[in-house]
Amino acid sequence: MQKQMQPADLLLGRKTFEIFKAFWPNHVDIWPSVNDVTKYVLSNTLEKSDWQNCVFLKSIADIEKLKRSAGADLHIWGSSKLIRELLQRNLVDEFWLNIHPIILGKGKKLFDESAMPAAFTLVESTATPSGVIMAHYKRSGEVRTGEVTL
Repeated sequence: MQKQMQPADLLLGRKTFEIFKAFWPNHVDIWPSVNDVTKYVLSNTLEKSDWQNCVFLKSIADIEKLKRSAGADLHIWGSSKLIRELLQRNLVDEFWLNIHPIILGKGKKLFDESAMPAAFTLVESTATPSGVIMAHYKRSGEVRTGEVTL
């Protein structure tokens, strides 16, 4: 988990931003750099915040421009709708997938029919004592289909 919380700028959808803003500014003991990093927020309704270092983006084109610029890595937490939009436009270079051993109804689909085919390689994985599997994947080139090798 600590690797996921390394210093990097954050890219958040509006709903996740509002959840983060209500919790993280007062919990820097858990995530010391969260107030200092830039929080990029994709929102059609929000334009400013009293939480420091927030930048509001209006479109995926703004994210594409940001991705092409020099600067810190961008980490997305939650924001399932935003992630699906980025996957659809082939804008995801790597991701951490945290699999929790619970079922809460239908849930949200991370990978739906709009996602562009993409190949990723497992970089590292770990299982926590509570059974959460944390898997880190990076982009690995062209999609290859075939048999599963063990």
